[in-house]
Amino acid sequence: MASVLSYESLVHAVAGAGSVTAMTVFFPLDTARLRLQVDEKRKSKTTHMVLLEIIKEEGLLAPYRGWFPVISSLCCSNFVYFYTFNSLKAIWVKGQNSTTGKDLVVGFVAGVVNVLLTTPLWVVNTRLKLQGAKFRNEDIVPTNYKGIIDAFHQIIRDEGILALWNGTFPSLLLVFNPAIQFMFYEGLKRQLLKKRMKLSSVDVFIIGAVAKAIATTVTYPMQTVQSILRFGRHRLNPENRTLGSLRNVLYLLHQRVRRFGIIGLYKGLEAKLLQTVLTAALMFLVYEKLTAATFTVMGLKRARKH
Repeated sequence: MASVLSYESLVHAVAGAGSVTAMTVFFPLDTARLRLQVDEKRKSKTTHMVLLEIIKEEGLLAPYRGWFPVISSLCCSNFVYFYTFNSLKAIWVKGQNSTTGKDLVVGFVAGVVNVLLTTPLWVVNTRLKLQGAKFRNEDIVPTNYKGIIDAFHQIIRDEGILALWNGTFPSLLLVFNPAIQFMFYEGLKRQLLKKRMKLSSVDVFIIGAVAKAIATTVTYPMQTVQSILRFGRHRLNPENRTLGSLRNVLYLLHQRVRRFGIIGLYKGLEAKLLQTVLTAALMFLVYEKLTAATFTVMGLKRARKH
């Protein structure tokens, strides 16, 4: 319990929330990705072409629509994830050398906790981010939320409280994404630390990029299903959508393949890879630097457990 409530775990959690900077810089890429995933009838074009279309149709600031709710969710999500990850790691490792297998298990458990606690925030911010968008798909029902609180109120009133956990099933499957990411990140970092005393900023950036690129490519089809279920505004197959059961996940995957072929499962992947890889790499860089700086300011010595 002392490890869980320690200043060290708090430092890691605060540092994890520092990825706000990275998400803000590359936010328009995430906007392009989400439009391509949710709006089936929008033609799959290069990322910059999609962004130019959005700006032309909806205004210069449209790529940043929904920034605040997304950033708020990201802060909460990363705080929960990093705090849980480092607390569990401190309890399990207890001064011993960590292993890739242990990192994977701890990352998976931290991801499950994160999904169950923060999914309502992601459901709300997905809808706010897409509010006012010029959809090509006429089957999408528009929303009219006045803000985060009003979105929570309308969803609970019109769809029931469980609608806030729409997409939980694919989200739980996607827990393997950060788990795989951390496994590769920690493994690559340990290998480099065997050859040198300290990692450079370039080393951290490259390790973060490679780790996230692998995880993103493997899990992207499930991320598309997750986005559709969180948005939850399609007129097609509206019944039994809550929590995103296995049947609904398989149904959505089948529909994508039937209409657009296998390539339809990867619509928007280019934007996702650009956004995710660059954000993850910069996030890890900020994470490492903030952690080291905070430990220094607080007078704490960071034990080499990696």
